Amino acid sequence: MSKNPVVHFEMGYFDRDRMKTFYETAFGLNMQQMGADMGNYVVAQTAETDDTGMVKTPGTINGGFYQKVDNPLSHAPSVVISVPDVKSAMQAVETGGGKILGAMDESGNASMEPMMIPGVGLWISFQDPEGNRVSLLQPAGGN
Repeated sequence: MSKNPVVHFEMGYFDRDRMKTFYETAFGLNMQQMGADMGNYVVAQTAETDDTGMVKTPGTINGGFYQKVDNPLSHAPSVVISVPDVKSAMQAVETGGGKILGAMDESGNASMEPMMIPGVGLWISFQDPEGNRVSLLQPAGGN
């Protein structure tokens, strides 16, 4: 079986401006605010990137921050694993004892199908057998 690398981290925020200020001033991260159509997600660049937004230094990853909700699964940091085929990976998660948590459809409603993040790829969240929330990403244009 081929290895699937961790390519992104995610953490929640209660106060977006406070979070952005903290990571910009404490660690020098470049924070890019996305719009309401992207759930007010904030992209965090931790390393220098190329024109396509991919990190230049091997072994480094970028990440992002999302608005926390009442669900405790949104409170813990998580990682995103790159996979060549998100549907096959979803099946492997369930076969291995994990649970697909879902994504959002184009209307912002909960869905059990992967969501397309424009310019990024197909994304869906799952819970591993230990209760950790993790995400799968089938990058746009292949792995």
